[in-house]
Amino acid sequence: MLYTAFLFGLISSFHCIGMCGPIALMLPVARNNPAKKVIQISIYHLGRLMAYGSIGLIFGMLGKGFFLAGIQQQLSIFIGIAMILIILIPEKLLSNYNFSKPVFKVISKIKQNLGSHFKSKSYKSLFIIGLLNGFLPCGMVYVALFGAIAMQSAGFGVLYMLLFGLGTVPLMSSVVYINSLLTISVRNKIQKIVPIVGVIIGILFILRGLGLGIPYVSPSNMNLFIQEKANCH
Repeated sequence: MLYTAFLFGLISSFHCIGMCGPIALMLPVARNNPAKKVIQISIYHLGRLMAYGSIGLIFGMLGKGFFLAGIQQQLSIFIGIAMILIILIPEKLLSNYNFSKPVFKVISKIKQNLGSHFKSKSYKSLFIIGLLNGFLPCGMVYVALFGAIAMQSAGFGVLYMLLFGLGTVPLMSSVVYINSLLTISVRNKIQKIVPIVGVIIGILFILRGLGLGIPYVSPSNMNLFIQEKANCH
């Protein structure tokens, strides 16, 4: 299921353009030095990947707890349904419920620190901008985190979120170069693909949990997850 992380990151990056595109456009990069510009953008992405990897570690550990509790199949089905619901429920409806209230002060602090680093062109500032950017609330990241939980391993949780982050890199980088080509009309047309891919990934997680015996898609219960070999000696 790791491949779904990169695929979802690639497709959801069209949504990211609207949310994080302005941040990418405001990056304090060297506009007249192409080589340095590439390095600066890469450092920004490295910061974002670091943020995604760290939260992937936390949610991967949470998934491992569910795995040890023996409810991995039920968890996979629940996660698939949750992914589909988050994708299909209108964003305006979700905005009526401020799920971020408990951490509002933290988020506000992140935004303040983010703004202060745009004044500097140092590599450190670019890395911190990316890092803080990765911790900002995002519906697509929330969906990816459900996938990290389903990995049922801290290591695979990190890998899942890193692959998701890598999937967003190409388009987020292109914003800095070809923003004029990404008109509102083009973005709206492409964003229609995002929910379709999200629903497909959700269905894959549901099928995985059902254990229907379909190779690679819904393996049987015995082979659904990697188990440690029993020591019979």
